[in-house]
Amino acid sequence: QVQLVESGGGLVQAGGSLRLSCAASGRTFSQYAMGWFRQAPGKEREFVAAITWGGGTTQYRDSVKGRFTISREKYKNTMYLQMNSLKSEDTAVYYCAADDSFAVVIGSGQGMDYWGKGTLVTVSS
Repeated sequence: QVQLVESGGGLVQAGGSLRLSCAASGRTFSQYAMGWFRQAPGKEREFVAAITWGGGTTQYRDSVKGRFTISREKYKNTMYLQMNSLKSEDTAVYYCAADDSFAVVIGSGQGMDYWGKGTLVTVSS
């Protein structure tokens, strides 16, 4: 059974840092693009960051550029999101996802092959 499991969420003060992890199991994701999405209370899910299967290309939503860094360890089937200078508006449930198409990952997330169940990040101001 394929699983994506997020961890690393929690409560942090504004200006602080967190590192999210996404561990994949059940198959190898070395040929899959992966990404992070988030959904704040009362809002729609939004794209946060994506990385190609080789790790050579990344993309971010404008509001997190310069603060968040996505990375992956292919042979460990693990992806990370380092989040620095956190703001209250970063509060959301963060989901990792995977698809064999980078174009799908950087879109709305519609039709993604695999999703995790999410980890809650709360930033207090």
